[in-house]
This record gives sequence, C-alpha cells and structure tokens, in this order.
Amino acid sequence: MLRNPSDDELLAFKGRRIPLVELLTCFNTRFRNDQAILLIEQRLKEVGLATLPYFATCGSQSEIHIVAQGSAATGDGEGADEEQEDEAGLLPGALPQQPFRIGDLPSAHAGVDSVTSAADLTEATYIMHTKNYSQVPVLEDQYTVTGVVTWRSVAKMYATGATAALANAIVEDPPVAHAHDDFFAMLPNVCEHGYVLVRAHNGRISGIVTATDITRRFDATAWPFFVVGEIELRLRKCLGAKMSEDAIRGVQRNDQKTGKISDLTFGQYVMLLDGDQRNKQGQRLEAKCAAADQNWQALGWSGVNQVQFVHQLNRVRNIRNQIAHFDAEPLSPQRSEELRQFVGLLRQLT
Repeated sequence: MLRNPSDDELLAFKGRRIPLVELLTCFNTRFRNDQAILLIEQRLKEVGLATLPYFATCGSQSEIHIVAQGSAATGDGEGADEEQEDEAGLLPGALPQQPFRIGDLPSAHAGVDSVTSAADLTEATYIMHTKNYSQVPVLEDQYTVTGVVTWRSVAKMYATGATAALANAIVEDPPVAHAHDDFFAMLPNVCEHGYVLVRAHNGRISGIVTATDITRRFDATAWPFFVVGEIELRLRKCLGAKMSEDAIRGVQRNDQKTGKISDLTFGQYVMLLDGDQRNKQGQRLEAKCAAADQNWQALGWSGVNQVQFVHQLNRVRNIRNQIAHFDAEPLSPQRSEELRQFVGLLRQLT
C-alpha cells in the first residue's frame, strides 16, 4: 500500500543523487503505476522538488538527482514539458535498450520454498507435487545453496537403483544469478536448466526465475512493443505525407532542425498537433497553438476530435516510455486497452 512521506523526509533528498528505487521505497512501492506516479509527482511538487532524469520514465536501475523544481526546466521554457522524454534518453524512431536485470522479474524477489539437506526426500517431492514445481532448492540457510532437487533428478535416482534419499536426488552446483546480472546473459542457463536461483544484493537467495516466468514476462512485454512500433510507423506515414518540412522544423530543437518526420520524438508528435500548448508558468503559447491547429487541419480528419486525439497520443507517449525501460511491472489492463484503442483508430485513419 502506498504511503505518504512527510515533507521533511522528501526534503532530505534535496541535492542528492539516489537510486530510483530509494525514492520509490520512500512511498512504499516498487512499481511506477498511474497511482504511484500521481502521488509522487504531487508530493514532490508540494515541497518544490523535481528529479533529473524524470523518475516516471527513466530506467528502473537509474540514479536520479533530486533538485529544486525550477532547476529541472530545460531549453527556453517553451514546450519543455513535452521534451521530457528526450531527457529520459528516448531517441526518435527507436525504443532504447535500457539495462534489463534478472532482478527486474517479480519472481526474483518472491521468495523460495526450500528444504535443508537434512530433510526427507518426501518433503521435497511434496512441495513439488502440491505447488506444481519442477524443482525445489536445498538451502542450509538463506545464503548457502547445497543444490536443487528436480523431478528429473528423482527419476534418475530411481532409474539407477540408488537409495530413495534426498542426498541421492540433489543436483549440485545449480545455476545461481545475482539480481544485478544482465537478463539476456542468463537466458542460456534458463534454457539449459529450466530455472536460475537469484541472489539478492545482500547475498540472500531471494527467488527463482523459471522458463515459465520468462515466457509470461515476454508475453506481457512483447505485445506492447509491437503495438507501439505499429503506432509510430502509422504516425510517421500519415504525418509525413501531410506535414511540410517547415511544420516539422517548428517542433524540433534549434540544433536538430532537419525537417524529417523520422527525426521526431514522440513528444514532438504531440507538439505537432497540440492546440493547447503552455509553458512552465501555464501561459498559453499562441504561436505554437496556431501552428498545431494548422497542422491538424492539414490532416483532413474531420470526424476526429483534435483534443481527444492529442490526449490519447500523449497517453501513448507515456506508455511507450514505460515499456521502453522494461519496467518491472507489466502494463496494466487499462493501459493495454488504451494501446488497442489507439492503434485501432490509426488503422482506420491510415
């Protein structure tokens, strides 16, 4: 359950560089879902603080700098909010490969059911039977791994005529990963053994990651990647065909005015069409708004509401940022549905 830290707790972070997880822990959460982001943003704003990079879209292993709110502004103050994704390291036209650690999987920190080497074999097989496990670690304590008992090792024990005892069913030297190990580097071990034990930063065995966990994770992760990729492709197709190079340059930074639709970030797609752009002080940017309205008219989508489209496009931008950094928590059903709705709309329009 989220907690609301005091002003003093938050102000103690001012000027410090801390791991993102330390800020999240202060609010009693590991995940950056809508509710958590809203509370953290509100509380930081109330005490006059902000983070660099933006805490909601930076990588899950990132270090953030807690600064006074005014210090987080970038550029000339116009459209700075829309450029936050650049600050988070998101490059136009591609989802960045942020480090994805084995510890980013929930099962890596979910604890393990285990037995000691002094246990009876039936204790291990009972756990595997009742919990539908393929293996059970043999641990002397929270830190010391003796081995693992698997259904295969039990079958081998009986096939060779060995005495039915735990010691004869133990597989020694099982694969063990550290929470900070690169996820993709550990995939061969998971493919070979079907699992890896995970050792937390404090040395404790904190969980076990199985092939099933990885399959479920990629099922939840791969689909959003493909859908966001399709959304960006369709946006480029329709915007590139209707927007002039001058219109595109109008939303690009001074040192990047290429006039090419392929060079735009998702935030700049929003700026291209947002008819209600404001600066940090909340003042309406009339010239930018007028240009965006003109760009919208050029699309010729008379049956589509501009405000609703831009709002949904901005939501997709936020979702893109989340999945680009491999957040430990998969997309919520609500956000997945938002992607479905928006890609469905673009399919009709393009």
